[in-house]
Amino acid sequence: MAEERLPAWIRVTMPARSRHDEVRRVLGKYRLNTVCEDAKCPNAFECWGLGTATIMILGDTCTRACRFCAVKTGKPGAVDWFEPIRVALAVRDLGLKYVVITSVDRDDLADGGASIYASTVRQIKRVNPGTRVEALIPDFNLNRDSLRAVVEAGPDVVAHNLETVERLTPLVRDRRGGYGKSLEALRIVKELRGGQVTKSSIMLGLGEERGEVIKAMRDLRDAGVDILTIGQYLRPTGGARHLPVARYVPPNEFQELKELGLRMGFRAVAAGPLVRSSYRALELFDS
Repeated sequence: MAEERLPAWIRVTMPARSRHDEVRRVLGKYRLNTVCEDAKCPNAFECWGLGTATIMILGDTCTRACRFCAVKTGKPGAVDWFEPIRVALAVRDLGLKYVVITSVDRDDLADGGASIYASTVRQIKRVNPGTRVEALIPDFNLNRDSLRAVVEAGPDVVAHNLETVERLTPLVRDRRGGYGKSLEALRIVKELRGGQVTKSSIMLGLGEERGEVIKAMRDLRDAGVDILTIGQYLRPTGGARHLPVARYVPPNEFQELKELGLRMGFRAVAAGPLVRSSYRALELFDS
């Protein structure tokens, strides 16, 4: 089968001056996974070139099998309780001012991995007092104790991605996830700490309609979400597990949604074909 031709507006450019090799070396030294590589993010070279990275804790194998995600699914390995300090040391060595911590889903763990999240946030803050930390979390099956553990660790941002519109959620996401479940997780985070900055992300190009996207944006605002990112779904592989792209959304439509999101009251919105949940996270936080 011939390789699908991408539209002209989807082009990944290599930065002229790159710290890519340094980031890879440091993360390799501390035996850390990155969602940048494991999820095949198109912005990996740009972000690594700027000396930033999204670090993926709790292993590289997810208990869920969402049909948009490139991360492998299966039975995860044992929890590495020394991982939080290794993350903190890598952040120190790289001199990061802002770091995103995310993970695979760990439905095999009673707390969903929340204790490791909390420890990681605390260790980063201890070793790197000036570094801002974003925790991009799973839904933890709405376990309030797990959500509380992460919030009380003191991340600057707690993010959880809605991913798609309500109608498409059963097709796109693992059955253990859910549209209402994700919104509730974000609501609980706000209840636990009213001043907590929260963030979410939506993908376009899966067959959604404009009205459905606007509804999802309103639902996120109703859940108190502060920061929103909207990007184009790109199929990770040609395999049967991963959904095909239904449509490539042109840049002007992303711009219209960004302007609409700001009018809705989001503190910051990033929208574009190559935007991902952690894209230019520091800029969004500071905006």
